[in-house]
Amino acid sequence: MCNNLRMNADTDGCTLDTDGEYVELAVEVFAMLADATRIRIILALRDTELAVNQLAEAVNKSQAAVSQHLAKLRLARIVTTRREGTRVFYRLANEHARQLVADAIFQAEHALEGVPAHHRHPHETAGTEHQADARA
Repeated sequence: MCNNLRMNADTDGCTLDTDGEYVELAVEVFAMLADATRIRIILALRDTELAVNQLAEAVNKSQAAVSQHLAKLRLARIVTTRREGTRVFYRLANEHARQLVADAIFQAEHALEGVPAHHRHPHETAGTEHQADARA
């Protein structure tokens, strides 16, 4: 069975039924992520941990605003903390939020581009560049 909003569940026991109990919890997860600052925070934390002041600089928001967003993300168990002296460092609780945000960005690329970069094969891009060079 899947864990609810913890987002660290083993998905082997999950069912993707349209009337499953986790649909409502999934809606809560998407609602939590439906904020540009929270998406930017998750992107900033995707491969590292950062203190509030570092996150504020990375997402170009005040420390107070970032702290409020982090509190919500922490409550939803999307981020976790580690204390070092007086500093608190934030990191993603697991890979699921990172993947959700990456997939959302990839989906957004479909609205803006013909063939998004994540669907292009390296040889297709290289071939296109060589064709352009030949035409020049």
